[in-house]
Amino acid sequence: MATTVHPDPAPAHHAHPTYHEVTRDIAATLGTPKRGYYVLLAFVLTVLAAGAFALLWQIRYGLGVAGYVPPVMWGVYITTFVFWVGIAHSGTLISAILYLFRSAWRTSVYRTAEAMTVFAVMTAGLFPLIHVGRLWYAYWLIPYPNQRGLWVNFKSPLVWDVFAVSTYFTVSTLFLIVGLVPDVAAIRDKAIGWRKKLYRITALGWRGTDQQWRHYTKAYLYLAALATPLVLSVHSVVSWDFAMSIVPGWHATIFAPYFVAGAIYSGVAMVITLIVPLRKVFQLERYINVIHFENLAKLLLLTGSIVGYAYLMEYFVAWYSGNPFERASFWNRAFGEYWWATWTMLLCNGVLPLFLWFPKVRRSIPALFVLSLFVNLGMWFERFVIIVVSLSFEYEPYAMGHYTPSWVDWTILAGSFAWFFMWFLLFAKNFPTVSITEVKEIIPMPRRKGARA
Repeated sequence: MATTVHPDPAPAHHAHPTYHEVTRDIAATLGTPKRGYYVLLAFVLTVLAAGAFALLWQIRYGLGVAGYVPPVMWGVYITTFVFWVGIAHSGTLISAILYLFRSAWRTSVYRTAEAMTVFAVMTAGLFPLIHVGRLWYAYWLIPYPNQRGLWVNFKSPLVWDVFAVSTYFTVSTLFLIVGLVPDVAAIRDKAIGWRKKLYRITALGWRGTDQQWRHYTKAYLYLAALATPLVLSVHSVVSWDFAMSIVPGWHATIFAPYFVAGAIYSGVAMVITLIVPLRKVFQLERYINVIHFENLAKLLLLTGSIVGYAYLMEYFVAWYSGNPFERASFWNRAFGEYWWATWTMLLCNGVLPLFLWFPKVRRSIPALFVLSLFVNLGMWFERFVIIVVSLSFEYEPYAMGHYTPSWVDWTILAGSFAWFFMWFLLFAKNFPTVSITEVKEIIPMPRRKGARA
């Protein structure tokens, strides 16, 4: 099969790649995929089809098939919604905040983080729609003048989430598209076939002139500054879905910083989960090396320490408050019928990340990959514990209930991961996952032979 990128001779192994080698190596990732890529894509599409079938089954027979049991009317769907919104936050941190601080190590990993952000928000946005049951009436959540004279209930957390997710998705998508323009133009000049037409459109007429670069750098800087407050605001709004209620275990003032730290924590773990196989499959070891993983591990350790501290403070505040309902709620979390979910959360998020204090662990790519999987698992269970366990054990014993997810819940959950990985796989084979232009910026300037150092 013909590749879509013109082949070049094998690279010479210099300490620093040349500008030509950067363009060639990253453009080579867009060539004809190997068989393993199609196998993985086929598996992802199969799981996605299973999730779509479960969703259609729920639409046909109603939300009763989802395992809802009063008073637990927020289950796997809202848990997964909060999980995916959290996953999205690390992309903005790595791409925007570290850009403002001019952190050079971000250049090789931020594109993956930005793409992850957009696809994670796309995945999260599905779950409020799935949760309400009647997807075809979801537009009622959007406030706009209409002939029926109806307005949304602004007291509803679902409406808050509409504003938060739509704003975050818009800014994150613009940030990704603007950052891609110079790289797409570089690939456009080497591509053939239908991709050349695609890149010609998405490059937006980029020619690399001085005027274009000046406008580009200003636009990228402004978008980075605009996206930075969203890291704090969006997941704070999601946390207020819970903190504004009087449910024991929810009504706490620490939820906003607690959720933001947890969001960045889970997002960094997902970045590591994605770039480890990406680096191997696309042979990007020259551009994503141990230094990048160690810096990500340090960021993971920092946010994990904040999350672990928040766990301790939750239990301390419940005890110190003297409120019997708060004390009973947190005792039930640790030793009640959902004890397994709580201890999975504490082990994955509070204990295992302590190994990152050791430099050997931070510099071991296999160890970081396994640890990132456990962190992702623990962060999903954290949301499960906050939502399901708190709702199942409120004030009155007669109103308490036990929620057991059905096969529909689990299948739609699996389908959400397939949806996310499908978009990422398609993106990785059609657009550069490592920034060509920003990698070139940190390479030492080439000097003429015989020039003084």
